[in-house]
Amino acid sequence: MLKIAYHPIYSHPLPEGHRFPMLKYELLPKQLLHEGTCIEDNFFEPVKMLNENPILAVHDANYFYDLLNITLDQRAARKIGFPLSELLIEREIIIADGTIKASEYALKYGIAMNIAGGTHHAYTNRGEAFCMLNDQAIGARFLLKNGLVKKVLIVDLDVHQGNGTAEIFKNDASVFTFSMHGKNNYPFKKEQSDLDIELDNNVGDSEYLSILKKVLPQLIEKEQPDFIYYLCGVDVIATDKLGKLSLTIEGCKQRDKFVLETCKSQNIPVMCSMGGGYSPDIKVIVSAHANTYRLAQDIFF
Repeated sequence: MLKIAYHPIYSHPLPEGHRFPMLKYELLPKQLLHEGTCIEDNFFEPVKMLNENPILAVHDANYFYDLLNITLDQRAARKIGFPLSELLIEREIIIADGTIKASEYALKYGIAMNIAGGTHHAYTNRGEAFCMLNDQAIGARFLLKNGLVKKVLIVDLDVHQGNGTAEIFKNDASVFTFSMHGKNNYPFKKEQSDLDIELDNNVGDSEYLSILKKVLPQLIEKEQPDFIYYLCGVDVIATDKLGKLSLTIEGCKQRDKFVLETCKSQNIPVMCSMGGGYSPDIKVIVSAHANTYRLAQDIFF
């Protein structure tokens, strides 16, 4: 069965006019249930971790406790882009737990998802751009430290480079970081992933899919991962306010189809975190994300 991490805390209250589309976390599971792609049993509710070790295996203790106690200095807090609160930090911890548990489900069923997550701008010792705790990094370290996998490939196809993920794993050969992203987009000072593919503005479906279909199979053949984290941001589509690429919703769907079919054909478990999506019309964001779940059901079950 497709298992999906979801908790009501994912849809966190923000000041009126905030540019982050928090409503998508509430609407996406409703859409999946409404259309019959999922049933209630597909969803599981993550919890606030009492054991902080999985987080501290990735993040600096001083940084984590500053988050927990809301004692980050103002400059560091501003870079995150959300008003800090105990509820927000609890949300981040619950999202990370969702990714850990979804990773375990992926080992069992071949794939699992987290409605939220994809917080790839969170570094070892700082957060930025709506990211505080790097959920896929936490999940990967958890699997590796517990001997559940030996080699992880992170496939980050969000439109923005996974700079925090690249920094976290820069000296860790057990995790290969691959980021395909907009060259002229945030972050303007990029980190060095194990493989970065930078795309010019307005790259569309054909060019994007051609590059991906050439690179990903070669990468899997070379690195031989036994687990894949897929960050499937939908901010690559042309209507996205923060994107600068020109994929259609169908092109984004074909991207997800190729990645998931590749994982399935290679028998590599895959865990998906949703990542970004900032189109002005919330229906476009939800529709593009929902495609990933529809494909997961079709391909794996």
